[in-house]
Amino acid sequence: MEHAVDFHALGWAAGWLVAVVLLFRGGLRVRLTTGGGAWRRRVHALLMLVAGVAAAVLAVTALTLHDTHIDLTRERAYTPSAQALAVASALSRPVKVTYYYQGTDPNARRALDMLELMADRNGLLEVTGVDPDKQPSLARTAGMKLYNTALIEADGRRVLVHSTDESELAIGIQRALRERAVTLCFVEGHHEFSVDNAEFANEVERAGQHEHDTDAALVIETTPHGIGRWRRSLEALGYDIERLALTVKREVPAHCAALVAAGSRIPWAAAESAALHRYLEQGGAALLLLDIGFEPGPELSGILEALGALPQQAVVVDTVSHYGTDAQTVAVTAYEPHPVTARVAYTFFPGARPLKLTDPREVEVTPLIESSRHAVVQAASAAVGGAPDTGAAAPATSVIAIASEGRLAGVPATFRAIIGGDADFVSNAHFPYLANSDLALGMVRWLVREEDLVATAPRVPVAPLVMLTEAQLRVLYIVVVGVLPLAALVLGMVTWWRRR
Repeated sequence: MEHAVDFHALGWAAGWLVAVVLLFRGGLRVRLTTGGGAWRRRVHALLMLVAGVAAAVLAVTALTLHDTHIDLTRERAYTPSAQALAVASALSRPVKVTYYYQGTDPNARRALDMLELMADRNGLLEVTGVDPDKQPSLARTAGMKLYNTALIEADGRRVLVHSTDESELAIGIQRALRERAVTLCFVEGHHEFSVDNAEFANEVERAGQHEHDTDAALVIETTPHGIGRWRRSLEALGYDIERLALTVKREVPAHCAALVAAGSRIPWAAAESAALHRYLEQGGAALLLLDIGFEPGPELSGILEALGALPQQAVVVDTVSHYGTDAQTVAVTAYEPHPVTARVAYTFFPGARPLKLTDPREVEVTPLIESSRHAVVQAASAAVGGAPDTGAAAPATSVIAIASEGRLAGVPATFRAIIGGDADFVSNAHFPYLANSDLALGMVRWLVREEDLVATAPRVPVAPLVMLTEAQLRVLYIVVVGVLPLAALVLGMVTWWRRR
């Protein structure tokens, strides 16, 4: 645990305390005066003074060099967040942080304290606090006009972070250490989720019940899905976002570190698929989240097959492991070993389509997301042509997302790609809940080859909710409706029996 006590430093503190007690006890036994002449008495007193000062200096030095921090509050109010401490501990190059804070703001003073605790973790992190009200010349020289702003400097790069949250300041440190600009190109032109969408939950609800197939009957139209929350989280991590219309450019720019297609609704043109193929041949990276109803077409299907998976026109229904009461919202708590899912816990996928794995040459394919073995596959009507998939005859594990890495057609460059059968989990309505955001950010981090960095994530403001699975709701119902009344009845009977 990141907040565990550093027993090495704690041992030094205990040793210091023991040493001071022993020195104090020894001092009580030392004779302050001695016989002889005046000079002998003066020399003895001087030696005692020098020895006492030396012992005190050594004790304080040992304690300072081996300081420890103990936070006994339940909320860990005086301890930096786990990810902030991890970022500080992982530093391998010098970083200087100058925090211009408002002295009367308790949150700002806490942020400076957290930065100083982070600096205690690693000597490569240098932290300086400046109160512009007390040191206006320093703030004016640096061009600082806002309170609570951190100027982060590393390798000649400068990053400004306006925040009192140590986690956001830690993300700023990572941004300053990044040696290259990372641009994520979001494909548009096929009715994908908009990256400019307002950051509020929005759903498309069907009358009668909540389903995720492509039957458009009885649809109550509301604001379309968007990925504004995901975009802002990526921007907070220092990624540049660019919209890419392949129908116009017909090529993926070389500066695109990863190509993202989230929720395409209409087929790609042959030229667009060819551009994607050339980009991957040159060692590019792609995140393809393909919802139910999207027909990839022959050209894109050929690419997907070469990457390791073909999306099926069906929906996964997991009657055992699902979120809430919706069996079409698959819940996942266990993952195959992979850098994308190494730090991911509980995720859920509304209306996921299964993937059929292929056996491509020179490509390593890893299933990232899988349903439980109790899942079944139901046929879904194709949104744009095609015959419905008949689905599995018996319950079985369905693959929902894969990660693939390798080479296409023997080309030396190595590509990375992730194919997912659901895009809803990154939408505004579902991105901030449980570990969906961790998964979405982990996918991007792996695609741009930054999986070795400490996993950080900006805070996403959401309404306070208690989110439970169907199994948890069932247990809660049994406890509240059955166990508690029965316990009250039993206790009442025991009390009556003892008092009768």
